[in-house]
Amino acid sequence: MNAPYIRQYSEDREITAWFLLDLSPSVDFGTVDSERLKRTVLIDFVTTLARLLTRHGNRVGAVFYGGRVDRTIPARGGRLQVLRLINDLLAQPRLASSPLTDLAPLLDAGRQITRRRSLVFVISDFISVPGWERSLDLLNRRHEVVAVRLIDPRELELPDVGSLIVEDAETGEQMFVDTGNQAFRRRFVEAAEHREASIGTAFKRAGVDAFALTTSDDLVRAIVRMAARRRKRQR
Repeated sequence: MNAPYIRQYSEDREITAWFLLDLSPSVDFGTVDSERLKRTVLIDFVTTLARLLTRHGNRVGAVFYGGRVDRTIPARGGRLQVLRLINDLLAQPRLASSPLTDLAPLLDAGRQITRRRSLVFVISDFISVPGWERSLDLLNRRHEVVAVRLIDPRELELPDVGSLIVEDAETGEQMFVDTGNQAFRRRFVEAAEHREASIGTAFKRAGVDAFALTTSDDLVRAIVRMAARRRKRQR
């Protein structure tokens, strides 16, 4: 035609999304008036997001972790895949106790499970022994990673409710505490702030998008906020 032309391809590629799910005993904690556990929030979030993704022809899979990597659900599309995911999550037993949570095996499993670049949601309270930060960094180098933190308000600030016996959800260790003691509550807040700062630093070093999802949040609004924030960052 006596003129140069450039052929441009517009390729509509499906997304493969993976949910790396921390189902350790600390996720079975919750104190809000609605009695929602962090596990309940996790299941609701995964259900909603999986359905949104599969409606547009995308595939979803999951890795379950409860002290160790317990189960892997291969990535597939369709409504039946979402139903299977929900059923397996509801059937996953709650552990009365387990070794201290180590998120590194879960993150390593997510890195090794597929060679194709995927969208990976790591859903956890990130209460773990140290050392998972490197695994998160390696995972983010291969995949697009979104960290979703499960938080209960009482993990950040302890109310004055008198004397209590508290128990470590994972080790079973018990301790008598006086929540009426202001100095004790102040130390509790300081420890929580230190943990929050450490986790935030790990996310920043790995270059991972991180979102907090609390047991008091409206799930739909939280997902909308997450989507809007990610869209803004990608511009």
